[in-house]
Amino acid sequence: QLVESGGGSVLPGGSLRLSCAASRYSFNGACVSWFRQCPGKEREGVSFLYFGGGLKYYDDSVKGRVAISLDRAKNTVYLDLGSLEPDDTAMYYCTARSRCTVSTWRTVSAYDFWGQGTQVTV
Repeated sequence: QLVESGGGSVLPGGSLRLSCAASRYSFNGACVSWFRQCPGKEREGVSFLYFGGGLKYYDDSVKGRVAISLDRAKNTVYLDLGSLEPDDTAMYYCTARSRCTVSTWRTVSAYDFWGQGTQVTV
């Protein structure tokens, strides 16, 4: 089970730290991504992390403003959002899978587990 937290309402230029905590599932060796979705739009990949391979990817729309990280001791993945813009307003979802195929990191159906989402409003 994945549980997101940390969303909220911020002014443009503000920042937020989103958290994704896992229970009965270890992020070690897994691939973890953050997606976001606006009403009426498809879910889109924001960032990808494969801790075991030292790989991180970011969508061009957030590159330079966002950082993904893993706290192994807490089994929690973070997404630090900075210089937030109104276009960043969306529901943000954490997702994970055991088969780490980098080429499909943006593919929603490739993931095994999803959280319930946390709302970010700018």
